[in-house]
This record gives sequence, structure tokens and C-alpha cells, in this order.
Amino acid sequence: MPRLLDNINRANDIKKIKEQDYGKLAEEIRDFLIQNISKTGGHLASNLGVVELTMALHLFLNLPKDKLIWDVGHQAYTHKILTGRKELFPSLRKLDGLSGFPSYKESICDPFDTGHSSTSISVALGLVKARDLSGIKQKIVAVLGDGALTGGMAFEALNNAGRLKSNMIIILNDNNMSISENVGGLANYLAKLRTNAKYTGFKENMENALTKMPGVGKTIVDKLKRSKDAIKYFMIPSMYFEDMGLTYIGPIDGHNIPQMLTALEAASKANKAVVIHALTKKGKGYRWAEKFPSRFHGVGTFDIASGHMNRDSTNVSYTKVFSDALIRYAETYDKVVAITAAMPYGTGLSQFKKQFPDRFFDVGIAEQHAVAFAAGLARGGYKPIVAIYSTFLQRAYDQIIHDVCVNNLHVVFAIDRAGISGNDGKTHQGLFDLSFLSHIPNLVVMAPKNQYELEDMLAFAITYPGPIALRYPKGDAYKGLNDYHAPIELGKSELIYQGEEIAILAVGSMVKTSVEVAEQLEQKGQKVTLVNARFVSPIDEEMIDRLANTHSLIVTLEENVRNGGFGQKVSDLLCDKQKNVRHINISMPDVYVEHGGVGQLQQRYGINAESILKRIEEEY
Repeated sequence: MPRLLDNINRANDIKKIKEQDYGKLAEEIRDFLIQNISKTGGHLASNLGVVELTMALHLFLNLPKDKLIWDVGHQAYTHKILTGRKELFPSLRKLDGLSGFPSYKESICDPFDTGHSSTSISVALGLVKARDLSGIKQKIVAVLGDGALTGGMAFEALNNAGRLKSNMIIILNDNNMSISENVGGLANYLAKLRTNAKYTGFKENMENALTKMPGVGKTIVDKLKRSKDAIKYFMIPSMYFEDMGLTYIGPIDGHNIPQMLTALEAASKANKAVVIHALTKKGKGYRWAEKFPSRFHGVGTFDIASGHMNRDSTNVSYTKVFSDALIRYAETYDKVVAITAAMPYGTGLSQFKKQFPDRFFDVGIAEQHAVAFAAGLARGGYKPIVAIYSTFLQRAYDQIIHDVCVNNLHVVFAIDRAGISGNDGKTHQGLFDLSFLSHIPNLVVMAPKNQYELEDMLAFAITYPGPIALRYPKGDAYKGLNDYHAPIELGKSELIYQGEEIAILAVGSMVKTSVEVAEQLEQKGQKVTLVNARFVSPIDEEMIDRLANTHSLIVTLEENVRNGGFGQKVSDLLCDKQKNVRHINISMPDVYVEHGGVGQLQQRYGINAESILKRIEEEY
């Protein structure tokens, strides 16, 4: 039997589907998503939750003329299906394949590349102003989740949108989740808004009863309508959106396409910004994703029937090593507290939360606040550990400098997913942290060579008196070189092998690669000096000076962009001291790295062992 989905091959094809078939199409889309993501991995629960909402938007809009901006964008899979990309799904998040996020390079129906939270209203508002200045007719819709509203940037944009004198539609996709369950005052506020159905039912019943009263009923109803705000304020403690100057519609069922279309049509008539509050269920249609939405937020391959994840490795991850070590140290140091920005599971803090609930803080999707909050805790005598992915720490750059480092406060930054993070692509690669952190005065920056050194560095960071950052990669923790276990000393590297002529200095995850390179060079008769850099700020000037005096070639390895990285620091030092030694800087080019397997990307950009060996042989 032919599928309805087979008839959707380009943007706006959904408009050919009969209304009575919308439910069947939604089922087919969900089945398509489950079948494909079980084989490729990707974001599942968030996409299953917005199938009908996305269908309604595509029925309402005329793409690509109209503009649809997805906040974060990991929930845009149905949008991709409805814009002619369903045949590309077997390549989802693979090298040179379909991106897991909106991508303008992929389709003109994706007007903006996204990947981080709380940006959509700002972008959409800019598009609205561009539309109005150009004098064109165009519908512009921003879609963001309730979790994104915990980000301050969304509030800044809402404040600006409240003064808008032309149409803009904001869809608040409310599933009571970000990645993990939402926290804080805004979550409580939205919970109250979800009870708006009580207000709606109360008002409708009252109006119907009064209208039937002969003579005076209609007059009373008219007066009540004029005072509807008083009823709203009585039933709902704070109509936040309307107080800001936006029109609020909802809450409505985000899985009811006719209701969504009615709301969208009504919203499009207003000469102002309108918020449509749509209630959805994360993971809808797949029982395991409904039951465990956080676990099925971002998944690898899995078995559909059982919901069991297919594990490529039984090795422990760096995140797990960090998690276990932090709990051990927290038992010793009662001033240790942990902070996450809506990612307790991804950063490994879930177990810490269970064991030390009073010392765990989830601030929501608010990295800037997380860092300034940590500064306050540090000033109050505590030892805050701020666990954030490298890509998201970028959002708190000013707070790192102004609130932590200017005040020289003891805040520990546990930076997960540093370096190439792989399949999430250019918005999620952690390739800039060494550059944007290591030039900040007072801030110590270090990276472990293996899982054992991560534990030691965390212990060092907890006892260090000032601001300090510890960066480590995604994936399995390296267990090699365990016999090399020199104590951690501020700014001091670790000599692993003593050789001659060629010296390799590697940072963090690249130490494992450097061992492979050194072994291959040794097989060719070249004994190599190998150094685990450990610290990127401050660098070990004494070691570099010694190597420059005794070797003819220094090779630096790092999983970070070239500009501002470890290699440039070494190069500057060699230049300043007028050392007559050749230096090869192995690092990532200054580009935005697309999605793909970590090994594939390392090979493409020349930082895998084979590429490094070839370059050394060519240039030495």
C-alpha cells in the first residue's frame, strides 16, 4: 500500500494531503523517524514531539518565501522530511551527509544555521525588521521550547519584540523539558499557564449562562469581555507575555493540527508579536522515548522493540571518569558544589545530584548565569565546579573574564566535549576553548592525557586557589601510559620518552596520537622525545627552552584551532628567545568543522597519526 509520505518530495507538497489524512501522515513520519534514527543515531524524542506542530506550520507557511526559524534546531527532522530531504536520512550526521540541525547550505528552506539555544526570537525579529524595511509580504515564525526560555537571550528578544508594530509569530513548544526536566521560576510559571484551560472553561460557561438571561444578559457579557484582563489576572497570577506587550494564545494542543492552524491564522492577523503556547509530549508515539525522554533526547543506534542502546564500546568515558572522581572528592571536601546548565546527564552530574542534592545546582539553559552564580558561590567560600560542554562555554565568555578571573575566584571549569565532538557538527565542535581561555590572566588551563590524569587534575583543580579550567574530550577515556604518573605541578609538563632530534609536545587527547606517531618513527630508526604538555596556560617555558636547545625539530599537537592555541604559544616563545629550531604546528585549521565521525574528521583535517607522520617526514 503506497505511503502518503511518498507523495512529499519538496517543500509545500504537504498541502496536497487531505485533512482527513493528517493523522495517517503523522504516523508515517513518526515511523520513518524511529526506523531511521535507530540505525543512524540522532535526536529522537524532541523530533517525535513536534510532528503535528511541524505539519501545521508547513500547511500554514509558503516555504521558502516565508521564514521558519528553529531554536537549537535538533527538532527540525520533520521539517527536513517535508522539504524534500527524506532520501538523505540514511546519511544523517555522517561525514558529508545530512546535518542534524538546520543548514542553509542544505536547503533554502533553512534560512538560518542553528545549534545553540535561545537564539530564535532574536533572529526572527531581525528577519521581521528586514522584511518591513524591504516592504515585502512574508510570514516569519520562530519556534522555541520552554527550556529555551530559561536562557536570558530569549528574554532580551521578547522585551524587544514587545514593541513590534508588525506581525511576528512565536511558537512556544512546551513539553516541560529541555534536555532534562526544566527547573526554576519560569518552569513554575509555565505550569500555571498550562492551567489556562480552567480559565477558558470558566469564562465560556459563564458567558453562555449570562447570555441566556433575558434583557440584561448580553449587556453583562459585553462588560465582562471589556474586563477580561481582570479575569485573567484572577485566574492566572502573572500574564507575563501580555505584560511585555505580546499577544498570548493558548495553551493549545500542539498535536491537534486543526487547532494549531486556527491559532496560526488568528496570530497572523495581528500587527504585533504573538506567542502561541503549544503543549506537546516529548517522545510521542514511541513508548520508550515517552517513558525516558532525556535518555532518548540524543541517541546512538538502538533496538526499536526493546529501546536498548547499541554500545560500540564497553570502555569508560571521560565524562564518567569525571563524574566518579568528583563524587569521591566531594566526600572529602564538603565545600565542593556542582553546577550545570540544564545538562546534568550529559555532563555526568546526575549521580552527584543524587548523592549531594543540596550541593547540586541546575540553573537551566543559562550558561552566563551559571558562571556568575559560581563566582558568587566562590566568594562565599565554596568550591564550585561548573560542568559545561566546550561549545556552550563560549556563551559565558564575559562572565569568565569579568566575574571570575578579574576577581581571581576559585571556580573550576570542567569542560566536556573539548576538541572534535563529531556528529553534531559545526555548532557543537569544541575547537575554540584553548584559544579563548588560555590568554585570560589568572586562568589556568590544563588537559589530561588519560583517564587517570583527569582524576589527578580534578584533585589539583579543587585544591588550587584560583580560577582553573580542565578540558577533556567526548568518548572513551584513554587508559594508556598509566605507568607515567608524575605529580601535577602548576605549569609543568611531563616527560614520557627521551629521544633525540625530534621532540613532540602533545596536549590532552593528542597524547594518545603522539604515542602512535612516536612508535612509527621509532620503527623507522628515529628515537623521539615525547612530552605530555599538561598545561596550556601557563605553558612550560623551561621544558620548551630545553627541547629547543637539544632538538632540531619540535612538533606540537592539539585538538584546537591554530589561532590562539598551544602551538602558537610555543611558536611565540621560540621566536622571542630566537631559538634556531624548526617547529611544526599540528592543529585544526581555522574553519567551522562539519559533522562526521571523530576519526574521519581527524583524518580529513590532518591530525590523525598517519597524517602527522607523513607531514613530519615531508618537512623534516
